[in-house]
Amino acid sequence: MPKVGTTVTLEALEEDPYRVYDLLRRHEPISRIEAIGMWYVVNYDDVQAILLDDSNFVVGTPGSLLYDTFGGHMLTVDGALHTTYRNSFRGAFAVGNLRWSMEAWVRASVEGLIDSFPDGGVELRGAFARVLPIQSILRLFGLSESTASDLRTWYDGFEAALANFTWDQSVRDAAHDYAAAFRGRIQEEIEHARARPSDSLLSVVANTSEPERLSDEEIQRNASIIFFGGISTVEALILNSVYALCTHPAEMARVIADPSLLPAVIEETIRWRSPVQTATRHVTREVKINGVTFAPGDTVNCIIAAANRDPAVFESPDRFCLGRPNAKRHLGFASGPHFCLGSHLARLQARVALEGLLGRLENLHLDPTRPAVIRGHEFHQPHALHIAWDASQ
Repeated sequence: MPKVGTTVTLEALEEDPYRVYDLLRRHEPISRIEAIGMWYVVNYDDVQAILLDDSNFVVGTPGSLLYDTFGGHMLTVDGALHTTYRNSFRGAFAVGNLRWSMEAWVRASVEGLIDSFPDGGVELRGAFARVLPIQSILRLFGLSESTASDLRTWYDGFEAALANFTWDQSVRDAAHDYAAAFRGRIQEEIEHARARPSDSLLSVVANTSEPERLSDEEIQRNASIIFFGGISTVEALILNSVYALCTHPAEMARVIADPSLLPAVIEETIRWRSPVQTATRHVTREVKINGVTFAPGDTVNCIIAAANRDPAVFESPDRFCLGRPNAKRHLGFASGPHFCLGSHLARLQARVALEGLLGRLENLHLDPTRPAVIRGHEFHQPHALHIAWDASQ
């Protein structure tokens, strides 16, 4: 009988990755996926062990799609340099700082976007879910909203590049061009921030005293991954949360009656429909995990989405359940030294977004004439989410 990994196709992963993850868990939880030339690891304990082991499993190699797209930054370097990069930006993402600097602004942005909706229905991704995180990350960095249109174009190219497991050269070339354009824009903003300092994140980082100050190139590269991660994760989290509630009317009714349940909605959504499905690591030396030996140079894809549905950890894992007592054990923001820097900002935006949508749109539901389809094995969300509500009289 052939190895399960030899039968897995990119098409199957794109169409329904959870079906593939379940197959692997039952028959081959650590599997060499020949279609993309890397190992998949699907069990919670194995995924957690690899993410915590930054000695044998590292992020910083030329074989990383993140590295190929953006170069060296906090998600493609390890050790002391990783700590230096992360510490340069982390203050702005602390919970207390975000409440002070961003929450009221995000709330006003949410209200303004909802005000712009036509009566009775809208496609939520284009009108809201991809707009809010772009506006928020521009605000955090102190950049003008005039950058938003370019950022949307660059973002699409980056998303394609980070799911480009076949290393299609045309996709890589487009992403490299976009990354160069992004770095050029950030350099202009760095020079402006030094001429006119402010309390924005970019200004704080650009005006840090020596010797802690990063080079301009280091600021550019780290800003690129913060921008991309800050947009992609939040967009998917908002869309997947709305989808979850609209397809679980009993849970929707509970949340409308008790909005304090919204943080539970967000955590269970991250577990149930992980916005980012994988965390890739590269093997530095021969190492064995759960009886399988990895060789130096191997690429290992930790499938955090599969770990989040491991029945050994989560009871009835395929169910969306607000009463789940251990939902926060999900690995949706990864684990270990590369735990997502922007996790608190993502949660804040998703919570405020859901407060606004559920509070303002009476009888919010999916448009039955335009059904949503959730796809994707790297980034997982509806490509379009048409919603409707009771129009004002």
